[in-house]
Amino acid sequence: MDTLHIIGAGLAGSEAAWQAAQAGVPVVLHEMRPRVGTFAHRSGDFAEMVCSNSFRSDDDERNAVGLLHWEMRAAGGLIMTTADRHALPAGGALAVDREAFSAAVTAALRAHPLISVSEEEITELPTDGHWIIATGPLTSGALAESIRAVTGADSLAFFDAIAPIVHAETIDMSVAWRQSRYDKGETEEERTAYINCPMTKDQYEAFIDALLAAEKTEFHEGETAGYFDGCLPIEVMAERGRETLRHGPMKPVGLTNAHDPATKAYAVVQLRRDNALGTLYNIVGFQTKMKYGAQTAVFRMIPGLEQASFARLGGIHRNTFLNSPTLLDDQMRLRARANLRFAGQVTGVEGYVESAAMGLLAGRMAAAEIKGASLPAPGPETAMGSLVHHITGGAVAKTFQPMNVNFGLFPPLDDARGGRRGRKDRYKGYTDRAKEVFTAWLADQA
Repeated sequence: MDTLHIIGAGLAGSEAAWQAAQAGVPVVLHEMRPRVGTFAHRSGDFAEMVCSNSFRSDDDERNAVGLLHWEMRAAGGLIMTTADRHALPAGGALAVDREAFSAAVTAALRAHPLISVSEEEITELPTDGHWIIATGPLTSGALAESIRAVTGADSLAFFDAIAPIVHAETIDMSVAWRQSRYDKGETEEERTAYINCPMTKDQYEAFIDALLAAEKTEFHEGETAGYFDGCLPIEVMAERGRETLRHGPMKPVGLTNAHDPATKAYAVVQLRRDNALGTLYNIVGFQTKMKYGAQTAVFRMIPGLEQASFARLGGIHRNTFLNSPTLLDDQMRLRARANLRFAGQVTGVEGYVESAAMGLLAGRMAAAEIKGASLPAPGPETAMGSLVHHITGGAVAKTFQPMNVNFGLFPPLDDARGGRRGRKDRYKGYTDRAKEVFTAWLADQA
């Protein structure tokens, strides 16, 4: 049997390798780390989570990303299985101990009898064999140039930002308190999964002033910052209006200050646990392009973080993705060279789960092809199907931008499914229909 080669052992590449190997296809997983590092990664482990430790909502009945979780679990996904084993309390979200999670994914892949690992940098697109390119948003410069040469078109790019991480012991809990928004969660641990830092109106205004005045990372000449709206630096949000943050990551709704229940905070900064020990917390939604010195000064203006010690400060990096609607076919293959599939964030999906889901599909499609069959994508009524349809033809190529999974990508519901009902009922209609279609898609492969 032919071997499947996969470039990149991020979330997408790891999931693709697992799916193909589970289907009985030998896999070589090419990962240049740790021999060749990137500024954003900190280890050589596979599926390293760089920006956040959250896979977002786990509600599979009324949330599109939660539905995607369900589909990946149903398909025996390594990423979701491992995430469930290393989950941390996070209200209704699925957050993980990122180091333990990555280590477990690495161990599972290295232990698989059909997977071998090659620690080398691939600098050119291969001309023969079966390959999946899952190099993510930080595709190395040489390989990116090879992709541009083969596609005959420039890759698009936007800038992504990383949120800072705080040592828990340095948070002043006489000011901050533990509570998940709206007390969400089934256990006390889940209902107290977040640490909240309250701000008065004056404190908020002073914080915004400092944020706007802080020294920022400058881009190289000729670079333009086309930020993805789902991961905007906080200072970019502040530039859009002084109240933007208060209606975004700093919204005070659904929270009651345990130290002063009668006083409603004007704004609230939330921190979410980043490891199983509870010694590290990341500042939710606080991606930033401020320089390190400025970050320390500005973030210590947050009540409760005046003496904060940072395990990692925020950063910003350039993310590269293909104009997939013009370059990829419905099997996620490069039209100009059909032996090459692309998967993950480089295809123009946004988010950990979405990237891993595209790896799952690419791995299954490639395995089927190697075994002499053809596997169609699941229907667009499913979360996975809606994403692959969007990137391979559903989106307008001229305005194509990275996209999270959302119900706007799904075909409309008919009246029998609740198409005329309220939003929550419609969302339940979307998930019920998706589960039926996805279950049938899996059954066809049995």
